[in-house]
This record gives sequence, structure tokens and C-alpha cells, in this order.
Amino acid sequence: MAGTPLIRFDHVSKIYGKGETEVRALDDVTLSIDDGEFVAIMGPSGSGKSTAMNILGCLDTPTSGRYFFRGVDVGTLNRSQRALLRRNYIGFVFQGFNLLKRTTARENLELPLIYRGDSAAVRKERALKALGLVGLADRANHTSSELSGGQQQRVAIARALVTEPAVIFADEPTGNLDSSRSHEIMKLLEDLNRTRHITIVLVTHEDDIAGYARRQIRFRDGKIASDTLTQQGAA
Repeated sequence: MAGTPLIRFDHVSKIYGKGETEVRALDDVTLSIDDGEFVAIMGPSGSGKSTAMNILGCLDTPTSGRYFFRGVDVGTLNRSQRALLRRNYIGFVFQGFNLLKRTTARENLELPLIYRGDSAAVRKERALKALGLVGLADRANHTSSELSGGQQQRVAIARALVTEPAVIFADEPTGNLDSSRSHEIMKLLEDLNRTRHITIVLVTHEDDIAGYARRQIRFRDGKIASDTLTQQGAA
């Protein structure tokens, strides 16, 4: 595709330990992901997929090679600049929801906006808009403990959306849900990608969950074993 990729790895390696204890979690990986893609990153435990996700999310740095975000070499940024990049351009969805239990859905969404310095009026407006996008506008004043697992994950997705990020990184987002709720969440992510053109990078070990993505990247032993385009997501 023409233009600058949203995110790009240029010969990225991540090495832990030295000598006989050395582990190459990532081994000379080059890849790029464009704006608007829905990508599933797959692989067995220890394949490098979680390490790749941590570097993509600016939670870790490569041992060698370079990571570019919208053409900017992330390795040249200091810790504060990387934190700003995460805060303004990246949304995260985790397996464990990571919501404050005694706090309402709206208040959970307002938290990242408080860190960003938005006014109370702006925080409320954006939080309600994001809850509407995930179909939970009527649950704004419910605490996390009053919501089902599927609803909690929807709130977590709304929290990732509330800052209007360039990309959402979803790490095993259906891991704590039953099959029915899992597909409900994946259909929501698929819809957000198609209708709002939000880039989504999903880590999963489940083939049926990866089936919602239009591109599947499989890691093995720290390297990309395959990078496949699928013509469509799950039906």
C-alpha cells in the first residue's frame, strides 16, 4: 500500500539473558501494519507474539532494530514522549478487563481523559459517546461489579476508544469469556474496524477468534512463520 505504514518493525530483535541463558524472544522481525487493518497475531506460548505486542504498545523496547509509529522512530523518544504516544494514539484491551470494580462505567472511561487533562464536560461527553459505540449507553452509571463479563469487556473496549486512538491492541480479549460472549465481543471489534476504520491488532491463540481478522500473522520461535491475508472475517 502507498504511504507510510501506521506501525513498522525494521529488523527488530528482543534478547533476554546472555550466553547459554540467552533467549531470542524476537529474532530479526520485519513487518508493517497500515491504517485501518484488522490483524491477528498468533502463535504458541513462547513464540514471540506477546513480546511483539509489548513493543508495539510501547510497553517495552527492542534490543536491536527499530520500531516506527507513523514514521517516527520510537527508539528516539524518551520515556515521557513514549508515555504521551501511548496516551494519545494507543488503546489497550486486556483479557482481565482491568476495570475499577466500585467505579461506574462512565468514571472508568473518564480516567484516561483525566490523565490527559480534559475538562469535566469533555470527559463526560466523550465517555457517553464511547459507551454508546459499544451499546452500553444505558449502563453508564452501573459499577463494574453490576455488569456481566461481556458487558465489562465492552466497557474496557469503550475505555480504549475514548481517547480516539489510532490503534487498539487487544491482548486475548475473549480469554475470560464464554463462547457466546467471545463472539459478541469479536463482532463488536469487527464492526468498529469496518465502520470507524479503527486499526485493531489482536493477540489470540484461538483460530475461530483470529478468523474475524482480515490478516493473520503467525509467530514461531521469535520469527514470523506466516503472514496471510484473508478475504473476509468470520461470517
